[in-house]
Amino acid sequence: MEALRIIFMGTPEFAVGILDMLVKKEYTVVGVITAPDRPSGRGRKLNESAVKTYAIAKNIRVLQPTNLKDENFLENLKSLNANLQIVVAFRMLPKVVWKMPTYGTFNLHASLLPQYRGAAPINWAIINGETKTGVTTFFIDEKIDTGAIILQDEAPIQIDDNVEDLHDRLMHLGAHTVIKTVERIQQGNFETTEQVNSDDLKEAHKIHRETCEIDWHQPKEDLYNFIRGLSPYPAAWTTLINGDQQIITKIYKASMLTEQHKLPIGNLVFTKKEMKVAVINGYLILEEIQLQGKKRMHVKDVLNGLNLEENAKMR
Repeated sequence: MEALRIIFMGTPEFAVGILDMLVKKEYTVVGVITAPDRPSGRGRKLNESAVKTYAIAKNIRVLQPTNLKDENFLENLKSLNANLQIVVAFRMLPKVVWKMPTYGTFNLHASLLPQYRGAAPINWAIINGETKTGVTTFFIDEKIDTGAIILQDEAPIQIDDNVEDLHDRLMHLGAHTVIKTVERIQQGNFETTEQVNSDDLKEAHKIHRETCEIDWHQPKEDLYNFIRGLSPYPAAWTTLINGDQQIITKIYKASMLTEQHKLPIGNLVFTKKEMKVAVINGYLILEEIQLQGKKRMHVKDVLNGLNLEENAKMR
């Protein structure tokens, strides 16, 4: 078998950990494909992806196509003479791209496929209260996250994990799974497993602002999972009604209290140091929040500067 020449495709921080492991294991990465620089912030300054920053620091050639079917891009891709492509947190590839290398193109996905196909598997695993998840490598085909599975590794989800916690754990696990996958491809020592569709598959569709609004009429366990499954980004949000004020409020951390009460759902119970929201069969104790126009703070610090009226509530 000829020596591997790898093209790596990815954009966010999650992908950097995997690329770094490939470099440390001294695999030949001949190029990196990542998203174009995008304007952000008040000055609309162009920011490069985390993967691009890393690749430049390691003197790896970077391509940033806006159109993956563009002839110039395809010619540049061919000129790199890669025989394996690895995709981590990138966009859907056209067939002309994923069919190009001799040994194929495989993807690392942050779930145990076929469960949680889609853009936000880490978020949805926590939101749905799963106790385990994992990572999967699979060969790309025409559809999204449906290709033949090469390897899977499991990881537990702790009851107090948020997205950041699980993201970091899966990035570390995923790096090792990718290396094992590359080793098996290099040795020609692997078997694939076709994904089986069933009626109980859960999707991991992209998260939008509207889907991050809290419905306080849900059971407290679901609310707790919803908050940690969106923390720290993009963050679950609600509207604090305080007299004539309506304040958009992001909630980053909370805990549950089981206690019978007769309060309307959403009503606030508060002291100078604590804020609780009345929910079904108890309360959600808010710990870290961010009021519109303010910084993320511990609730006791928020309460120092916020005069809550007796009938204040979350809507």
